[in-house]
Amino acid sequence: MNMKVVLISALLGFVSHVRAKTDSNICISANAKTCGECIQIGPQCAWCKIPDFKPSRCDDKESLEKAGCTALGIENPRGIVTIDKNKPVTNRKIDGEQNLRPDEITQIQPQKLTLHLRSGESQKFPFTFKRAEDYPIDLYFLMDLSDSMRSNLENVKNLGTELARAMKHITKDLRIGFGSFLEKLVMPFILMTPKYLKNPCFPNDCSAPFSYKNVLNLTDDGALFSQEVSKQKTSGNLDSPEAGFDAIMQVVVCTEVIGWRNVTRLLVFSTDAGFHLAGDGKLGGIVRPNDGKCHLENNMYTMSNYFDYPTISQLVDTLSDNNIQTIFAVTEQFRDLYQELSALIPKSAVGTLSTNSSNVIQLIIDAYNSLSSEVILEDSKLPAGVSISYISHCKNGLSEKGENGRKCSNISIGDEVTFDIEITATGCPSKNKSETVKIKPQGFTEEVEIVLNFICECECHKDGIPNSPECSGGHGTLECGVCRCNEGRLGRLCECSQDEFLTDDLDANCRVDNRTDVCSNNGECVCGTCECKKRDNPEEIYSGKFCECDNFSCDRSNNKLCGGHGRCECKKCICDANYKGSACECPLDTSTCLASNKLICNGRGTCECGVCKCTDQRFEGPTCEICPTCPRICTKHKDCVECQQFGTGSKKHTCEIDCRSFSLTAVKTKEELPQPNDQPYINLCKERDVDDCWFFFTYATKNDDNIDVLVAEKKECPSGPDIIPIVAGVVAGIVLIGLALLLIWKLLMIIHDRREFAKFEKEKMNARWDTGDNPIYKSAVTTVVNPKYEGN
Repeated sequence: MNMKVVLISALLGFVSHVRAKTDSNICISANAKTCGECIQIGPQCAWCKIPDFKPSRCDDKESLEKAGCTALGIENPRGIVTIDKNKPVTNRKIDGEQNLRPDEITQIQPQKLTLHLRSGESQKFPFTFKRAEDYPIDLYFLMDLSDSMRSNLENVKNLGTELARAMKHITKDLRIGFGSFLEKLVMPFILMTPKYLKNPCFPNDCSAPFSYKNVLNLTDDGALFSQEVSKQKTSGNLDSPEAGFDAIMQVVVCTEVIGWRNVTRLLVFSTDAGFHLAGDGKLGGIVRPNDGKCHLENNMYTMSNYFDYPTISQLVDTLSDNNIQTIFAVTEQFRDLYQELSALIPKSAVGTLSTNSSNVIQLIIDAYNSLSSEVILEDSKLPAGVSISYISHCKNGLSEKGENGRKCSNISIGDEVTFDIEITATGCPSKNKSETVKIKPQGFTEEVEIVLNFICECECHKDGIPNSPECSGGHGTLECGVCRCNEGRLGRLCECSQDEFLTDDLDANCRVDNRTDVCSNNGECVCGTCECKKRDNPEEIYSGKFCECDNFSCDRSNNKLCGGHGRCECKKCICDANYKGSACECPLDTSTCLASNKLICNGRGTCECGVCKCTDQRFEGPTCEICPTCPRICTKHKDCVECQQFGTGSKKHTCEIDCRSFSLTAVKTKEELPQPNDQPYINLCKERDVDDCWFFFTYATKNDDNIDVLVAEKKECPSGPDIIPIVAGVVAGIVLIGLALLLIWKLLMIIHDRREFAKFEKEKMNARWDTGDNPIYKSAVTTVVNPKYEGN
């Protein structure tokens, strides 16, 4: 019975293992119809293109080879990385090139790649950035010229020559420009009276108000910068915030007018006030959103009264798209405000401007070093289903992943850092098979161009045979070993007409429900009908509308299908008349359950599958004849043995009546009794009588009517206690305990006395008595000396 259970469990375990393996194999379970669909499931899936391949064509490569597909018949395209442009980063010390044009200096490597991406398979490549020595810089100084900045203007006049001198250790190719801004020329920002528009600072001398003015294009002539800035005058407006966002937008988008080169671009924004946001223009009746285009005529912003202020997000995107790094040089009062703005603008910094802008040069240098010492990679908008991850390898061997993998800090001039870039596609785009992604360091114009080519079809797709005879006489293209049906045809071999079916999914008619395999994975779906597989053993047959039945998968008993006592129909046993059970393992015959009394299981149980199941929980055994908890046989016969042999016990007065079935024989000692080892049917008993003595006997039951008993005449009685030693011991113990208590008491008294005496001696030694005279005491003796007495 146990062996039968083990075999059934093993069979079920094997079936479960095979089914679990199939279910976990995503290549098979996806049920791909073409090679292109197969390879898009995942990088582990391959396709067998050889004709008449019976197992699943879409599976992992190892399984296809084991199933008999040749190496040349397996389509398993892999992605690759091709470097198209790989100019090394510029190293002037090694190359000896000192007078390179900006477009000849390279800070990133490589510059262009082509990636062939297969779904789920990532491609990696290294990206190198080196902060070039003496890299050109374009710096545009945009200044608030409200009247409160009058003292600051004086310190900016010599900015060009002094800044070039201070930055000579950073770059020798510095160009600097200057622009100024004030406010929109509408109420309530500007007082629109003729007198105010002529001189808003009356009685002081001011220039007429304006929105934004490009004073000087980017130039390397420091003297010209000082000359043009010296001509500038401050102006005035009514409210505190200024039109700085209008000015920044024009400086950034008017690339040709300002003269921006494709180099490091810095915009220094200097003010002692806040800024107007998008929506503030409504106060002056301006409601059109800023269009983000250049509107400079004669270096003046002409559309300030037509377009509203830019939004912050619009400004952020424009600065980022044009690779301009912004330095906000503001007074202490507005530092926190611009610090919050800087947090929204990539590659921007904030510096505290002194009251008269005397520290503006050092502020620019510190901010530039801060911005340039950190490189942060950013990528363009990614196509759907494409992801990029970065791992940075910075100075001192530091490596980071995740968002920190995009950047490296503390980069000095000449330092080189690398990044590992990994690009993964999770599918194929619906339209374009090629996309372009760009990656660049924030604030720099150089970028790497990455062309993504998606592997969506197999190579054998190109070798398809249109209108192949293999596809039901030309109703499809034979491609990668399978038929791609023409329009209006369906089926594995395009054998079905679409007009005959309500849906293109013929397999739906071959499934029990949407969650099961086609034809229960035991057949093929032909025009919406299951054709069951044939097995090597012709007696083993799949059957049913969905091939869901067979005649060989029923439970087994004694390694026989249905125990050899029934037939297998649709995976269930139909048992013969005299058997039952899932494997027909239970006979209905009860002869094996008959006890010696001709009762089924001794009347204490039921016969199930030829085995007794005891209903009385006290009994056990093949026919429920054993009762481990019932009184022992020795105890049962004890009284009869005691009364017949010794004339004692509870039955001594009824012995002849109650014990007349006993046949008792006496022997001298217990050693003469037969032993169970010699005669297995012998039971050896040891019982206690009324005198607390042990007596021994055996009994044997050769049949139900005859009980043979042998009893030993000699009993084993416990000997009485020896009184004298017990009494002597008790008396001696009492005496010894008394003496011990006396000795202990005496010892304690001696110790106590000695301690008291020592204490007395100590106090005696410490006593001090007063030896002086009592002032009250007068002696009874008076001594008088005669003054005339001369001692003679």
